[in-house]
Amino acid sequence: MTPSSEEAQNKMRYCLMKVCRLLCLVMTLPLHLMEITGLYGMYKRLFPWLAYNITFSYNDKMHKTKRELFRNVCKFANADGSLRLLEIGCGSGANFPFYPDGCTVTCTDPNPHFERYLRLSMDANKHLTYDTFMVVSGEDMEGVKDESVDVVVCTLVLCSVNNVQRVLQEVRRILRAGGAFYFLEHVVSDPSSWTYFYQHVFEPLWYYLGDGCTITRATWKDLEAADFTELHVRHVEALEVSLMIRPHIMGYSIK
Repeated sequence: MTPSSEEAQNKMRYCLMKVCRLLCLVMTLPLHLMEITGLYGMYKRLFPWLAYNITFSYNDKMHKTKRELFRNVCKFANADGSLRLLEIGCGSGANFPFYPDGCTVTCTDPNPHFERYLRLSMDANKHLTYDTFMVVSGEDMEGVKDESVDVVVCTLVLCSVNNVQRVLQEVRRILRAGGAFYFLEHVVSDPSSWTYFYQHVFEPLWYYLGDGCTITRATWKDLEAADFTELHVRHVEALEVSLMIRPHIMGYSIK
C-alpha cells in the first residue's frame, strides 16, 4: 500500500468513526435526559450490584495480573511491620484478596450504595484489618491527613473520575515520603487499531452503562506528569476481558 492510499484509508476510517459515534450519541439521548432530570440516580443504586457480580469474573480473568501487581506491596511497610493502605474507589472490595496479611485498609468511594457489598468482601477477607469506609471522591479526600498512609491503590477508577490530575495530587498529599501508589487501569488503544475505533464509537454508551467510565483516556500521560519520584508503568493487553478495555496499564509510583 502506498503512503497516499494509506492516508486516504485512514481518513475514511476517521470519518466513519465520527459518523458512527454521532449515531451512538443519538442513541444515548434518553440516558442523557435521565441524567439531567435526576432519574439516572436509580442506576447508581443498581450499579454496585452489577459491579459486585462482575468483580468475580474480572478477578478470575486477571488473577495473575493482580498477583503480579501487588507482589511487592509489603516492601512499603513500616519498620514495625505495619502497613497503612488506602484504596480509592474501592467499590465492592475486589482487591482485598490480593493485599498482604495484617495490613490496615481504609476504603473510599463516592457511591454510598457500595457499602453493602463492601461488607460482604470484608467478611470474606479476614486476613485484613479494616479502618473505615469514607464516602468521598478521589479528587477531594480532605478527611485523610497529609502523609498518613504507606500505600494508595486505585484500580479501574481513573477512567471515571472528573479530574485525573487532581486525584493524583491528592494521592501525593496523603502518601508518606517513600510511599507507593499502585494502579491498574484500562486505557485508550493505539490509534491504528480497530479497538481504538470501537472505543471512540461506543464511548458515549459505555459512559452511562459504566457509571461515568471513559474508555479513551491516555492515563499513563497523567502519571508521567504527576511528579512522582519514581514511576514503574507497563502496558499490557488483557486479552481475557472485553475488547473495549483490553489495553491496560499497570504498575506503581513512589513519592
